Amino acid sequence: MTISDTQGARTTDHDVIVIGAGISGLYAVHKLRGEGLDVHGFESAADVGGTWYHNRYPGARCDVESIDYSYSFDEDLQQEWTWTERFATQAEILAYLRHVADRFDLRSAFDFLTRVTAATYDEELAQWSVSTDTGSTVTARFLIMATGVLSATNKPDIPGRDLFAGETYHTGEWPHHDVDFAGKRVGVIGTGSSGIQSIPVIAESAEHLVVFQRSPNYSIPAGNRPLSEETIAEIKADYAERRRLSRISGGGTPNAPYPKGALEVDDAERTRVYDEWWQRGGYLFAKAFPDQTTSLAANDTAREYVEARIREIVRDPAVADILIPTDHPIGTKRIVTDSGYFETFNRSNVTLVNLRETPIEEITRTGVRTSGADFELDMLIFATGFDAMTGSLSRIDIRGRGERTLTEEWAAGPRTYLGLAVHGFPNMFILTGPGSPSVLANMVLGAEQHVDWVADAIRHLAEHNSATIEAESDAVDSWVAECSAKAAGTLFPSANSWYMGANIEGKPRVFMPYIGGFGNYANVCAEVAEAGYKGFEIS
Repeated sequence: MTISDTQGARTTDHDVIVIGAGISGLYAVHKLRGEGLDVHGFESAADVGGTWYHNRYPGARCDVESIDYSYSFDEDLQQEWTWTERFATQAEILAYLRHVADRFDLRSAFDFLTRVTAATYDEELAQWSVSTDTGSTVTARFLIMATGVLSATNKPDIPGRDLFAGETYHTGEWPHHDVDFAGKRVGVIGTGSSGIQSIPVIAESAEHLVVFQRSPNYSIPAGNRPLSEETIAEIKADYAERRRLSRISGGGTPNAPYPKGALEVDDAERTRVYDEWWQRGGYLFAKAFPDQTTSLAANDTAREYVEARIREIVRDPAVADILIPTDHPIGTKRIVTDSGYFETFNRSNVTLVNLRETPIEEITRTGVRTSGADFELDMLIFATGFDAMTGSLSRIDIRGRGERTLTEEWAAGPRTYLGLAVHGFPNMFILTGPGSPSVLANMVLGAEQHVDWVADAIRHLAEHNSATIEAESDAVDSWVAECSAKAAGTLFPSANSWYMGANIEGKPRVFMPYIGGFGNYANVCAEVAEAGYKGFEIS
């Protein structure tokens, strides 16, 4: 049964349309079905998983610990699923999401292999009309964009890009079949997360690997390990407290920085703390001290520590010089979590090319030509990331009131209220996107927090016999200013990161996530709801 709007307009095909069957979309279907709503979903891939369906490149892992990067909404689910490693592989995460889909019968809500091409709001009927590449069009009162923030791949426009006659892959669109590197000359363009994770694996069997690096990145060893039965038992026995600490934290995990600033301790204590967080592994190193990403002087102490570590690992000082970033404070681009990345450059079959000194001039049929040399290759891999946070939305023709497009509305950068709603686009919600903690926090708990808030808002409309909810223009202005002010109080805007859209030519340079902390953000959202959805127009 669908619900009709309060004005007596014709009943829609569905109550809610969810676009995307990743982490957010799966939970949205489950939660809203539980509210008695008729929910229908669309997914361009052949199965559930979202980014973990597509990102199958060698070495792909999550940089949030497995035990935290999982749903908390069902206690039985938490207890029955057992993670095997501290940082789960792509395959294990995908298996988990498939298990969730099976357990709660979530696939039945989705049309797979179906890409949404357009979504248009009908003001008279107060409903959304959604069109797909299969020719179907369906309507619903509510539209939920669970399209993901790292799903629209970026393949740079390099001269001759499509001329290469060998094998070509993008890490974000990795094939489902095995890719054999043995005996091949392989080139990898890009040293972001996917490049840094895949390069050590490729180097193990490739005849020769050429790494084309434009922007070096900081990376911390993962310290990955199997999870023992004892560890799993302890975690499961105390999961409730672990989740509580995660929800009040800055990043959605039960971790807190050292209680003193980096400059408030002596050299010995500071080194001890950095040693401890280096051993913990991964991107959390950026949070060892609370002032690391707000004070350049404090940041310098972290940068110097990591630089010394890299020089200990990389034998050739000239190669280490190329691998060490000089253009951004550590942590202002997401620190990568690696397994043997810097050690890879000690191998005799690996060549590092500094594209800042010798840029790529063109891709040829046989390889890559830089200003300094020709590199003949059998395989070329683009590890060039995504049009992050807004790319998956801008690739759909989304039109709100008066046929105004979302692309027009966001021409100078994304403009949301709470990261959830956009003025002029009633009854449309965006999950874990720009203006929310998003990629700066645990995306699974972020998805749960957003979906729960949306479900409450829809219930509020029903209880008050209302048809629509829309972000007010002033509320959007205030929230954008709030997000900008919080970012300006940090070192993050000084980096040309994908947080800023700097990896996409022509994209506005705006720091897109909310950087005020996961727990603080949840409190703001709760206060808005408790105040009768302050900043929203309900009609």
